[in-house]
Amino acid sequence: MKAEKIDLQDTHAFTSFFLDYVAGRENLRPFYGHPPSLNSFAAQIGDKKSFSPEHRLLLQKALEAQYAQLKLPQPVAANLALLAQPNTFTVTTGHQLNVFTGPLYFVFKIVTVINACRQLAAAYPGFHFVPVYWMASEDHDYEEIKSFRLYGKKHTWETLQSGAVGRFDTTGLADLANALPGDNRIFAEAYSKNKRLSDAVRSYVNALFGEYGLLVVDGDDAQLKKVFVPAIEQDVLHQAFHKRVEVQTQKLQSLGYHTQVNAREINFFYLRNNLRSRIERTSTGFSVVDTSLSFSAAEMNKLIQTEPEVFSPNVVLRPLYQEMILPNLAYVGGPAEMVYWLQLKPVFDDMKVPFPILLPRNFGLIIDPVIERKMKKTGLTHNEVFLDTLALTNSFTRKLSDHSLSLEEEQVRLREQFDSIRLKTSRIDSSLDRLVDAEHHRAEKSLAKIEKKMLKAEKRKHADTLRQLEEIKSALFPNGGLQERTDNVLNFLHTRPELLRELVDTLNAFDIRMHVMWYD
Repeated sequence: MKAEKIDLQDTHAFTSFFLDYVAGRENLRPFYGHPPSLNSFAAQIGDKKSFSPEHRLLLQKALEAQYAQLKLPQPVAANLALLAQPNTFTVTTGHQLNVFTGPLYFVFKIVTVINACRQLAAAYPGFHFVPVYWMASEDHDYEEIKSFRLYGKKHTWETLQSGAVGRFDTTGLADLANALPGDNRIFAEAYSKNKRLSDAVRSYVNALFGEYGLLVVDGDDAQLKKVFVPAIEQDVLHQAFHKRVEVQTQKLQSLGYHTQVNAREINFFYLRNNLRSRIERTSTGFSVVDTSLSFSAAEMNKLIQTEPEVFSPNVVLRPLYQEMILPNLAYVGGPAEMVYWLQLKPVFDDMKVPFPILLPRNFGLIIDPVIERKMKKTGLTHNEVFLDTLALTNSFTRKLSDHSLSLEEEQVRLREQFDSIRLKTSRIDSSLDRLVDAEHHRAEKSLAKIEKKMLKAEKRKHADTLRQLEEIKSALFPNGGLQERTDNVLNFLHTRPELLRELVDTLNAFDIRMHVMWYD
C-alpha cells in the first residue's frame, strides 16, 4: 500500500475550530493540557503517575470478567496483565456500537491508538502502553448505529428495542451478516454467539484487532462505576459542573468558535433495564424524566452509594468517567470530539484528574485499483480529487483546452477604460459617476457571461474525460462527503483481507494529515 499525505486544510473538509487546534493556535492553549506530539508524553506520564494502584487492580478484574467468555489472543492477555503495573498506561479511543463497525473512520481510530502505543513504546522504553477501545455501550441513540453502507447500498438493522444500546439483544444481526455479499464470518459469529450487542462488538473487535493487544472496555459495569461515585455526587447532588462548563463554553464562543455540547445542571441519566432517561432536580428532590420515578435528596444519595451503576453519564461527563478509571495518557478522537473536549477541562481540574492529551485520529482515503487507474488515465492528482466537482471540472477544462478561456486581461483593460471615462465625466458633472459605475458593472457582467459560455462550450469537447472525473468523485466521495464518514471497511476487506495490517503499517499516529492510500 502506498500513501500520500495532504494537509487537512487542502481537503476543504474540516472546521476552522479543529484546524486551529491542530495548528496549535495560541488562543486555544488555555483550553487543554499538553499538545498532541510525541514529546508531550513525558510530562503527561508524570501527571498520570499518581493513578491509584487500587483502581488499577479493580480495572484489571473488571476487564477479566468482561472478557471471560472470549478466548484471548496472547497480546490481549499480556496487556490485561500489564494493567496492574505502575509503569503501564493506556491510549484510548471511543466510539458508538455501530453495526458492522459503521463508517470507515472507526477503523482509523483503532489503528491510531495501536500505532500511538507502538511509537510511544519506542520513544519511552521504560513504560508499557496499552491501546484501548471504549465502547459507548450506554448510549441510547439507536438511530445513529443501526445502518451502514456497503457497495453503495444502505443496510439497516431493524429492532424495536430501547435504552442503552449495549444491552440490546442481537437478534437479527447474524441473519443480516449472512445475507450480505462477501465473507462476513467474523460478524456472523459475533452476533450469533452473543446475545448482548456490547458482547458481540467486543467479540468482533477482538477478532479484528486482538493481535495488536487492543483492549475493549465496557463502562456499563457496576465495579467500574464505584470509582466514579465522587463525580456522581458532585454533579447530581450539588450540580457542580454545569457552571464550569458554561463559562468555558462562553470563552470559546467569545473567540468566534462554534461549540459542540451544552452542559445541563445534572449530567446523568438513570439507567436500568431498557430505560435510560435524564435525572432532573425538583423542588422536593429528584425525578427521572418521562417516568413516575422520584427520589428525595437522602434517597438519591443512598442510591449513588449503593447502586452507582444506575447512573449513566452524558457526553459532558463520559470523558471524566473514562479518565477516572483508566491510567490513560491520551484520547484519540475525530474533529467534533476534539472540539467538545476543549469545553471540559475545568471539570477535570475540579476533580483533580489529569486532562489527557487530545490526539486527532488518522484521516484516510482508500483508492481501489480501478479508481487509481482512472485517475492516472485522466491525469487527476490526489490533491485535486478534494476539489468540489464544479471546481474540478472547470479546472480540468482549462487544463485540457488548447485555448485561453479567461477574459481576465479584458476585464483589466475594461476597468482602465472606465477609469479613464470616469475622469472625463466627473470633470463635467460628478453626478454622472453613478451612470459610469453602473455601465462598468453591466459590462463586467457581460464579459463574465461570455467567459462562462466559453467554458461551457469547451466542456462539451471534453465530455468523456469530465464524465470520468465525476465518476471518480462519486466513488471516492459518496453522497458528496468524505469516504471515511460513509463507507464501511467491508468495502475493502472483502477483496483485501490483509487491509488492517496494511493500515497499521502505513498510517502514522502523530501525522495529522489526510493519508491518501492506494495499491499498485
